[in-house]
Amino acid sequence: MGSFGGKIQLVKTDVAVVLGAAAWDDEPSPVLRERINHAIWLYENKYTEKLLFTGGKGKSDKFAESEVARDYAIQKNVRSEDILIETKSKITEENLTYAYDIAMEKNLKTVAIVSDPLHMKRAMLMAKKTGMDAYPSPTQSSVYKTLDSKIPFFFRELFFYIGYMLSLPFR
Repeated sequence: MGSFGGKIQLVKTDVAVVLGAAAWDDEPSPVLRERINHAIWLYENKYTEKLLFTGGKGKSDKFAESEVARDYAIQKNVRSEDILIETKSKITEENLTYAYDIAMEKNLKTVAIVSDPLHMKRAMLMAKKTGMDAYPSPTQSSVYKTLDSKIPFFFRELFFYIGYMLSLPFR
């Protein structure tokens, strides 16, 4: 499971796709904030030219995850013209599908996938399946630091990874 976890590929890409995570009203959750901060670091250090935030809104939310992420990034001095968002997705596969559509439309060919280390293996598999020329860029600081928080997240990811693998057509 952890084959992408610690691996960071500092490759110059056209866009960093930040996978959605919860937003609390107009504030990013700690998980989303780490992802945004990592993407901002890639942007500030010229590893990417654009940021593409993904994530829609839940039933009771006022703002989409991607809108909250965009506003946070602008507050951190990312130029608004360098930010793209999609506001429809609810799950990782949709994050990537809608992001791919936007990237193709804007002629952004190479993609850095930004998410948590434990989420990266499944996200990269889905990105490749979508057709993206994608590179993993896991957050270096994670709110899943303790074993108590890592174990449930690991098993959740393992469950979703196996489910995704089983849903793929056999060749």
